[in-house]
Parts: sequence; C-alpha cells; structure tokens
Amino acid sequence: MEPQAVSQQDEDPAFDLLSPGEEDPTEGEYLPSEDTSNPQEDSSSLSECATSNSEAPPTVFPLPADSFKTIIDHIEFLYQEYRDKSTQHEIQTRRLQDNYVQTAETSNNSHTSRSGSPPPIENRRSDSTLSRLQNSCSGFNLWQDLPDVRKSGVLSLLQPEEVKLQEAMFELLTSEASYYKSLGLLVTHFMESDRLKATLHQSEIHFIFSNVLEVLATSERFLLDLEQRFEENIVISDVCDIVYEHAANHFAVYVTYVCNQTYQERAYRNLLQERPEFRDAIGHLELDPLCRGLPFSSFLILPFQRITRLKLLVQNILTKVEEGSEREGSALQAHRELEKLVRACNDGVRKMSRTEQLISIEKTLEFKIKSVPIISHSRWLLKQGELQQMSGPRTSRTLRTKKLFRSVYLFLFNDLLLMCKRLTGERYQVFDVAARGLLRVEELEDQGQTLANVFILKLLENAHEREFTYMLKAVSQSEMKRWMTSLVPNRRTKFVSITSKLLDCPQVQCVHPYISQEPDELSLDLADILNILDKTDDGWVFGERLHDQEKGWFPSTVVEEIMNPNIRTQNLKECFRVHKSDDGSQNKDRRKVGSRTRQ
Repeated sequence: MEPQAVSQQDEDPAFDLLSPGEEDPTEGEYLPSEDTSNPQEDSSSLSECATSNSEAPPTVFPLPADSFKTIIDHIEFLYQEYRDKSTQHEIQTRRLQDNYVQTAETSNNSHTSRSGSPPPIENRRSDSTLSRLQNSCSGFNLWQDLPDVRKSGVLSLLQPEEVKLQEAMFELLTSEASYYKSLGLLVTHFMESDRLKATLHQSEIHFIFSNVLEVLATSERFLLDLEQRFEENIVISDVCDIVYEHAANHFAVYVTYVCNQTYQERAYRNLLQERPEFRDAIGHLELDPLCRGLPFSSFLILPFQRITRLKLLVQNILTKVEEGSEREGSALQAHRELEKLVRACNDGVRKMSRTEQLISIEKTLEFKIKSVPIISHSRWLLKQGELQQMSGPRTSRTLRTKKLFRSVYLFLFNDLLLMCKRLTGERYQVFDVAARGLLRVEELEDQGQTLANVFILKLLENAHEREFTYMLKAVSQSEMKRWMTSLVPNRRTKFVSITSKLLDCPQVQCVHPYISQEPDELSLDLADILNILDKTDDGWVFGERLHDQEKGWFPSTVVEEIMNPNIRTQNLKECFRVHKSDDGSQNKDRRKVGSRTRQ
C-alpha cells in the first residue's frame, strides 16, 4: 500500500538505466574494468592475498577528515530521483541476468567449446554488462569508485562477494543522504515559505506538514551515526546494527507522520480546490529549479517511501552477508524492527479510512432480515459489487426464459458477507448474511455462453441458520475469479504460495507502477518481485509479493515474467532467508510467515 510519487524521469532522456560513463551494451563491446570483480579474472592473482572471511576486513583504512561530508555534498539526486533510478537499475539488472543465464545455458547445451578457448564475443559482452550492473546498486556514487577506496588498494584484498556487500551498505548511506536532502527541501522550500504560510492557518500547517521537523531531526541523527561508522574504516564493518538501534528507539516518528496521512491528503485536496491563493503558491514553488520538476505531493510522501525502501535495502544487505555471521544477526534484527514499523504505518493509514468506509456503508443499508451491526474496529471491506443470481431450477425451460438472472449486490468484509438487493439511489436491502468462514465456492464447468463465468456460492449457515446455495454470474472470467478468491481466500489456487515448500512457480517483476483501484487489488512498485498464484485469460494476475507476502490482483500489463527457473529459485531462497526465525529454523519461519498472511 505504499504511496507512489509521479516523477518526470520516465520522459527525461537524461535518466539512463546505466551509470554515468557506461556505454549502451547494444552499441559496442565492454572492456572489463579494473574493478569488475569477475572471479575468473581475479582468482589466480588474488588467491594469496584475498580474505575469505567477510566478518573481518584485513586492514583498517580510516578516512581523512570530512571525506564523508564531501561525498554527501556531491550527491546531486533528490530522493525521488534516486528511488526511480535505483528501481530501474534493479529491473534492468534482472533482465540482463535472466537473459544472460538463459543464453549461457542454451550455449552450453547446444555445443561444447574446445578446452581453453575463450567464450563467444557476445557472451563476454553480456558478462561485462551484467557484472557492472550487479555492482551498481544505486546507479551512482559506487563505493568501489570512490577515490579513497581506489587509493587504498583494498579492492585487491577483498573477495567479489565482500565488494558487493560494501556496495549494498554504501547505498544505504548515500540514499539516506539523498533522502535527508529532499526532506530538508520540503521544510526549507515549502514549509518555511512566507508566501505559502500566508495562505494557511496554523492548524492547516500542522495538517499538511505534521511532525516533519521531528522526522528531519531523526534522519539527521541517523545520518551522523552512519557517517561516523564510515569514517572509522573505508571498508564498512556493518550498518544494520545502527539501523536496528535507530529503528527501535527513534523511528516511531515515522509512524506518527504516516498515520496522519489521511488528514494530510484531505486537507491538501480541499485547499487546492477551495483556496486559489494556496494553489498559486504551491504552483510557484514547484516551478523552482530546486524541485527538479517534482510535485509538492512527491515531497509529502517521502517519509513513508523511505521507511519501506529502508527495509528493502536491509533485505539486500541480508542476502549478501555470510550465513551464521554476526552481520547476518544484526541484519535480521534490523529487518524485523523495520517490518514492525512498516506494518504499524500501514495499519495506521488503513484504520481511519476503514472506519469511515464502514460508517458510510451502514448508512446505505436496510435489513429485510434481523439487522447486523456493521461498524467494528476489527472489520474492513474486502470487495463490493453487483453479480447476477440465477433464479429457478436449472431446466431447459428456465434457460429459455428472460428472467433467468436477477441482480444482487454483495458487500464482503473480512469476517462477514451481506447479500443485498439494490434499491433506488445508493440504498441496499440486505436479504441474507453469513460469516465469511462459513462460505464455500465452486467454479461451474463451462456450459455454453449462458452459463459462462457462473460459480456456486454455498453458505453453510445463512441468516436463517440453514445451508443455502446461490448460483452467481460475473461479467468476465477475471471478475468471477476475483470474487471466488475474495470469498474463500484459502481455496486452492492454480500455482503455489511462497509459504509452501515448493521452490519454483511462475514469477514476475513489476515494470510499471500500479495503484490499486479496488480493495482486492495490490499496489505495485517498480522492481517488486511476485509469485503468480493464479491468472485469468483476460489479463489479470493474482500474486504474492516476495518481500512482504501481501497478496492481490493486478493487470498482467504492469509486470514481466522471470523465465529462468534458477533465478526464480534464488529469489525464493533469499526470501526465506530474510524471514527466517531467530533459531534459524526455516520451516518454523515459513509457518509463521504463512500465519501472518491468513485473513
């Protein structure tokens, strides 16, 4: 449910998917760079001096005073730009990796090269491209490209795996600096603008900016601790211990900010519509070159974007540390703490909107049967909409009549189903109810056009305390499957959940952001990886996101399939590792992960 900012990046040719200075792999051949970290090239020359223990960097290389400040000052990207560029790099890396592995496998299967002969030129180019992109975590300011790192000679002492880990930790540092820069702009350029303040009352300033000053101070404190760690040794020992300490003791300000988001969005929307002077002031400030063409709304949602991105950055570090090491322990701790915060943020955002939605729905209902209280703190709407109920017995005579179907309207909550008849206006008469746990669904085999997209809904105990069966028709196959999945979430899907033990099933990555339009849909961010649990012939996919196990429907047009089974398996193994329990028991953690996702 992460909010998404709209950037100008996709239309700006200046934002290449490759790092500055890199060539397009389709326009020529890469020459291996001196720090390409290719094991085949480096293993013979570094075997005597390379350290195999990622826990203990061989030598301390302290940084000169103010080196970190110099690095930070040279970060030109605003956080919104960094975030978009970084996710585009993730997508491009996976595409190249997927394509490269398949090409290599095809080549190996089709012919065997003579012993000692070099690989084909196209394979060398792909390998070089892939290596450079794998080392480019954020697309700019690589750790291994820092002058101090190159001067130190440490690159000749570290294994390629440790270099990748250093890049992952360095990205966390530089992205926090980019975030702090953007957050500071929200305060100094917008919040402290005299022209903008003149259009707002004090209470409105609070609604719009909430506790952003506390969030800014928290980021500054966090960045200072990261700076101190970086200046201790150019080979970063760890950052996840610092993340854990701040997440546990200081990051609660993020929950406060995000929980105020409902008020913030409403106040901002109303001010834009009702107060021209406010709208003009915002437009004037957005045109300033400091904003890089980014809208004010993209600055307002920075804190939620950062806390969710920070969790993914820690996950990236976790997949690169040595298993069973001290750094793995600190990464697991940090990830669990961030997961709590993200969950608290999500719950806070949902709580207010869900309660308002229940109040609104209750006002539209009248009961033909014994009334049921709708408003409850533990209840929320999952899906609503109109279906056609088949009436009368299934005979050839009935099929020929014009009154074969009648309209019914369903309100499905996480614990309750209401079967309604639509009245005039936005009014509904409830004629049957059932607990969601007492619902069963069955797809009707294709019996021609009349019965296409028809499914059976069985209420094991309805409003009259007896079993009752409805035959319902949806307008499309996707709508039918979406209703069936929502009504009975534990019904068998076509493929498998990541919480199962099977380590392969269809898998996709998001290549276009998607914002959910209905409660049963899943909002997607660029580079999200998902297992496909089910799909329809008319272009909808039911998937489970790997990094948080959230499930929902989304259009197939916003994702692309990951074809190579080895890469899919690796993605799942990394997911299991991220969510493994304290005692290291993977099976126990899979049960825990599965229980969290049951509705």
